[in-house]
Amino acid sequence: MRPAAARADRLQVAMLTREYPPEVYGGAGVHVEYLARSLTGLVDLTVHCQRADRAAEAPLQPPVVPHRPWDVLAGANDALRVISTDLSMTEAAGGAQLVHSHTWYANLAGHLCSLLYGVPHVMTAHSLEPLRPWKAEQLGGGYALSSWCERTAMLTAAAVIAVSNGMKADILASYPEVDPDRVHVIYNGIDADFYRPDHGRAVLDRHGIDPDRPTVVFVGRVTRQKGLPALLRAAGRFDPGVQLVLCAGQPDTAELQAEVTGLVDRLRATRGRVIWIPGMLTKAEVVQILSHATVFVCPSEYEPLGIVNLEAMACGCAIVASDVGGIPEVVADGVTGLIVPPRDEAALAAAINALVRDPGRAASLGARGRERAVAEFSWPRIAAQTADLYARLAGR
Repeated sequence: MRPAAARADRLQVAMLTREYPPEVYGGAGVHVEYLARSLTGLVDLTVHCQRADRAAEAPLQPPVVPHRPWDVLAGANDALRVISTDLSMTEAAGGAQLVHSHTWYANLAGHLCSLLYGVPHVMTAHSLEPLRPWKAEQLGGGYALSSWCERTAMLTAAAVIAVSNGMKADILASYPEVDPDRVHVIYNGIDADFYRPDHGRAVLDRHGIDPDRPTVVFVGRVTRQKGLPALLRAAGRFDPGVQLVLCAGQPDTAELQAEVTGLVDRLRATRGRVIWIPGMLTKAEVVQILSHATVFVCPSEYEPLGIVNLEAMACGCAIVASDVGGIPEVVADGVTGLIVPPRDEAALAAAINALVRDPGRAASLGARGRERAVAEFSWPRIAAQTADLYARLAGR
């Protein structure tokens, strides 16, 4: 769909995504939101997303076209419902000169556009289905469908964007048929004007967070990927007085809900000061919580980049994170935070305790983290790299 205000001298690009504001729940959605905003002025962009119709909203920039699963598939496997939105997006993207898909939820639409309209398809790999086998718990047989969507797009896309060098290595290991020259590393970014230290206390007061205690903060979805159970087990070794704040939404499955709830209950019974905020917080609320944290912890088992680490760094927070995926490319070990082996609960607890016991060091790591986020991960820089890739693929 070509926007009415499209400029003939600019490349017409359709961005295909599941998440888009106001319905953003993960790092891929954050990425698309800021990338789309930063591409405005570089290309003529229309965003196609999977959400309820919001035609009553004020005109958006860039233009947004919502797509819903087919009503006839109500009650069907979630993966099948997603595929129906891919078909809708494919039809609506006619007229685009290039399509750019994000995650398996939209990869099939990008592939179909490339076949139907003969245009380049760029896909950004925010994660890889072969490296997330626990998704079978969530999707059942739909995991085979999500894997097929991703694989089909991965093997045929004109270009694959990896959000880190670690992700590029994972792509080539998981899909050895892919030509390495088709895989381009373009990092995630951060809006350092929005994500900056906020010394207010209203959000802390509302959630019962004591600003005078050493505080360890986790922000993320409750999924196997994020390693929350390992953090909760490690928290039993935290120094007395440490306050653990979990900004963590609804778990992916009932089994994970029971596991995490049980670990939180046991932790509260033995040491107290565990604050679990299960509802979706606004970005401004997260900024204030991060700004008051002694340590931000990212215990992920798999993380292509970990945009949440950038958010915490931009808020001036020291990081303790797992040595997986692209995390070491963001968190400089010993400079902006501490890197520990994944699933090593003793090492995780020891690193956190080391910073809690030395708040001066934690503050220094946090200050250098903000400097690094501002200097190396700005969205205008990332948008320019993306637009340059578009131009090369479109022959401009």
